[in-house]
Amino acid sequence: MDAKKLDTGPRDAINWLPDEILGKILSLLATKQAVSTSVLSKKWRTLFKLVDTLEFDDSVSGMGEQEASYVFPESFKDLVDRTVALQCDYPIRKLSLKCHVGRDDEQRKACVGRWISNVVGRGVSEVVLRINDRGLHFLSPQLLTCKTLVKLTLGTRLFLGKLPSYVSLPSLKFLFIHSVFFDDFGELSNVLLAGCPVVEALYLNQNGESMPYTISSPTLKRLSVHYEYHFESVISFDLPNLEYLDYSDYALYGYPQVNLESLVEAYLNLDKAEHVESPDVTKLIMGIRNVEILSLSPDSVGVIYSCCKYGLLLPVFNNLVSLSFGTKKTRAWKLLADILKQSPKLETLIIEDLNGYPLDVSMPLNQVKELQILEYGESDDERLQSRLESKNKLGSFDFEKFLFPIPPPIKITVSPHPSDSGGDGSNSKSSSDDEFVSLDSSTSGLCSSSEHVRKKKMKRNNTEAEADASSSDTSSG
Repeated sequence: MDAKKLDTGPRDAINWLPDEILGKILSLLATKQAVSTSVLSKKWRTLFKLVDTLEFDDSVSGMGEQEASYVFPESFKDLVDRTVALQCDYPIRKLSLKCHVGRDDEQRKACVGRWISNVVGRGVSEVVLRINDRGLHFLSPQLLTCKTLVKLTLGTRLFLGKLPSYVSLPSLKFLFIHSVFFDDFGELSNVLLAGCPVVEALYLNQNGESMPYTISSPTLKRLSVHYEYHFESVISFDLPNLEYLDYSDYALYGYPQVNLESLVEAYLNLDKAEHVESPDVTKLIMGIRNVEILSLSPDSVGVIYSCCKYGLLLPVFNNLVSLSFGTKKTRAWKLLADILKQSPKLETLIIEDLNGYPLDVSMPLNQVKELQILEYGESDDERLQSRLESKNKLGSFDFEKFLFPIPPPIKITVSPHPSDSGGDGSNSKSSSDDEFVSLDSSTSGLCSSSEHVRKKKMKRNNTEAEADASSSDTSSG
C-alpha cells in the first residue's frame, strides 16, 4: 500500500482501521452514542451494523415517587426502533433492555416483544431483561425457544404470566432470576429448568412472599439462592450433580428432599424467622455431608446449634477439609467442637471472630493444620486476656493453647480487625450490585450478592496478609 495514502492526518486515521475493529470499538460505546456515528457518512452507517452489543435503558435520574407511574417515552421507542432498523439482520451477541411498561399498556408490551424477537432471530447469545411491568408480562415465544441463547437474565419485580409448555433453550447454561414472580412457582423447575437441558448455573434472588418449593435439575452444577421476606415453610433441592451451593434464607420447618450427592462447596446463611417457630434443618445438614469446603455464617451456627439441642445428630463429614465458622453466641461455640469430632480430614479452620468464645470449651483432638482468625485486633486480645485473668488462668494469651489444648503442629494466621489496620471497616457493595447481579460471558461461576457469604472476605483477608508478608520480606532483603 502506498505510504502517501496512509499519511492522511490524525483526523482521518481511524477510517483506515479494518471495519471489524471499528465495529468492536463501536460495541464498547453506549448504544445511543454508537447510533449517532451513523450520520457521519454512508460508511459509518454500514459500520454500525457490525455492533454486536445493544444496551437500552429508559431510566430517568431523580424520578423518585414518579417511577410508580413511569413508562418509557416515545423518544425511547424511536431510539430502539431506529437502532434495530439500522442493523438490519446482522448478527448480535448481547441485548440488554431495561424499561418500564404500564400495567395494561398492550402497545408498549408489543414493542418489547418485537424488539426481543428481532435479536433472537439474529443469533443472540446473551439477553438481559429488566422489565418493570406492574401487570402480567408474557415473554416472547421466540425468546423461550431460542437455540443460540447461552445466558439469560430476568428481573426485577417482573410478574410473568403462565409459561408455555414448549419452553426449549437447548444452549442455555447460565440463568439469573432477580425478583421474578411466576404464575405458579412450580414452573421454575417443571417448565423453565426442564426446558434447559444443559443449564449449569442458576442465580435466584427473590424478595417477596413466594418462592419455589422445589429446585430440581439433573445438570445444574452451581446454585446461588438468596431469599428475603417470604412465608413458605419448606423447600427441596433435587440436584444430583450440584457442586457449589450458596444458600441464604430463613431456616424453614423442613427440607423434604435434599439430593446433593455431588456437592463439593457449600455456604450457608440461615436466619431465624419469626413465622417459623421450630425450624428443622436435619435433612439439609445430612444432605451436605459430602462437602469438602463448608462456610457457616453466625446465624447458621445459631440455628444448627438450636436444632442439635432438640435432636439433630451431626453426620460424619468424611470429605470436609476446610471449615469457616462464625458465631457471636457463647453457647453456640460448642457446635465447633462437635463438628471437629465429625470431621476426620479437616485441615483448615477459619474462625470469623473470637468474640464470645467461652473459656470452658476446648477443642477435641483433630487433624487441623492451619487456623485462620479473621478480624482479630488488639482490643480482642486484651479482652480475652482479661477473661483469662478473671478466671485465675495465669500466663499470656496463646491462640494455640486457647483453641487446641493438645494440638497437632499448626499454622496460625491472624487477619487484623479493620479498625486496627487503619481501614474504615466498610465492606458495602455498590447499589448496582445489590440491585442486580450478572456474569461475564467467560465466567463459569456465580457471583454472590449476600453480605453474609464469607468467601470473598476470606480471600481478601488472606491476600492482604500475604501482601504484607511479601512487602516485609522485600524490605528486609
